[in-house]
Amino acid sequence: MLRRLFVLAVLPAALAAQAAPESFDHAMIAKIREEGLNHSHAWPMLDTFATVIGPRLAGSPAFMRAANWSRDHLVAWGLHEPHLEAWPFGRGWQLDKFTLEMTEPRYMPMIGYPDAWSESTHGDVVGTPIFIGGLSADSVEKMRDRLKGAIVLSQPLMTTFIREDRVNPTDPNAPAAPPPAANAAGRGGRGGGRGGPTEAQRIAKTLHDAGVGAVLKPSRGEHGTIFVQTRDAGANAVPSVVVAGEHYNNLIRLLQNGVPVKVRVNVQGQYFTRDTNSYNVIAELPGTDPKLRDEVVMIGAHLDSWHAAMGAMDNADGAATVLEAMRILKAVGAQPRRTIRVALWGGEEEGLFGSKAWVAQHLAGDANKAARDKLSVYLNIDPGYGPVYGFFMEGNEAAKAIFDAWLEPFKDLGFRKNVIAGIGSTDHLSFIAQGVPGFNPVQEYANYDVRIHHTNMDTMERMRPDDLKQAAIIFAALAYDAAMRDAPIPRVVK
Repeated sequence: MLRRLFVLAVLPAALAAQAAPESFDHAMIAKIREEGLNHSHAWPMLDTFATVIGPRLAGSPAFMRAANWSRDHLVAWGLHEPHLEAWPFGRGWQLDKFTLEMTEPRYMPMIGYPDAWSESTHGDVVGTPIFIGGLSADSVEKMRDRLKGAIVLSQPLMTTFIREDRVNPTDPNAPAAPPPAANAAGRGGRGGGRGGPTEAQRIAKTLHDAGVGAVLKPSRGEHGTIFVQTRDAGANAVPSVVVAGEHYNNLIRLLQNGVPVKVRVNVQGQYFTRDTNSYNVIAELPGTDPKLRDEVVMIGAHLDSWHAAMGAMDNADGAATVLEAMRILKAVGAQPRRTIRVALWGGEEEGLFGSKAWVAQHLAGDANKAARDKLSVYLNIDPGYGPVYGFFMEGNEAAKAIFDAWLEPFKDLGFRKNVIAGIGSTDHLSFIAQGVPGFNPVQEYANYDVRIHHTNMDTMERMRPDDLKQAAIIFAALAYDAAMRDAPIPRVVK
């Protein structure tokens, strides 16, 4: 008995605090729920981003309209110092006109969409396509004289369509979860690999240098679903179009059958080079506790999207969610002990560039150690849509216990459970790479991977107002709970 008492006496205070039941301000959570359910602005914000502004490709005028609109509303709500932070990105791009049709042996409009940063064609390009799918770079080089002004089918017949969505780990029927993901590397930035250009890069250069008229490639989506997510090819950019897999395959079959076939392609876009920065939108609700107000709880989402649809689910809903969370906190008169900061990132789709740039400036390195240590947690919202079912806890058992307690009161709104696994390819990874706890919610994935994510079907029809309300309430509540907690969110020691 004496030995047991001695062990308890020497437990560190931090461990004792973790062992204590997690508490929160029930009255404030009730206010957050009431404001979010009965006075929500989330749906009009989503509609503005997706319908009024539309696709928000990084570096485009539409992205800047969305960023300025967000900053102005943060100002109107009375948040502290809403502003845009610039970081180097590159040239912007916008599509102005597009035609894709088969003209022989019969007329057929074709489903397709130009790649982002595609070069423009020299007016209409009409001709019988040349098939190079599966050829080596050396073989394509030998065809150079035939490629000038030609329409090229660059890939083999599409047979590997995306036909399954990811498993939702909060579903009662979901299989056992895999071990937590190793997410530190995240999504790659620009740049090639080691050892010289790849076969694909060599082919791309040959097509460019030969003066190809237009390059067609198949989408891996079925039923007219077009996946479009290509980065700027820079000096090797050519007119490039992603075609519905079924329509692309039809062209190949016609050629294989010896049937004369002709296609018309016209891509007209413009580059923007006057301002080669992109921007993040930042604002704060200042902390009030003299001992803790220099510490920060951060929530965020990316504002940019791809250009083939409205970017409603990826990620206008996320941007609306975190903006609404901040509006709610301000509207209910929240006085958090720690500062609550919101960020809307640019350039996520090209490689997490906006969050990486912010982290590099504000958290990375010896000079930013104090700021890094004072950032308690970053909550991101991106992959998926619909209600927040729980959070991917990135292997952080101690944080999971805290989130379990904080989210229990939201089971009536659709919360299911938090899962210990992690998730990749979104902005919380930029923070995890610096040792800051970063988490992203588990949301709905039905039809997300096969129909919506990065496609021409990312539209408002997939959204529901009540889901946005629920997500914003949970983000506001978690941000407030974390800002009021005596200790910061526990970190995983590696």
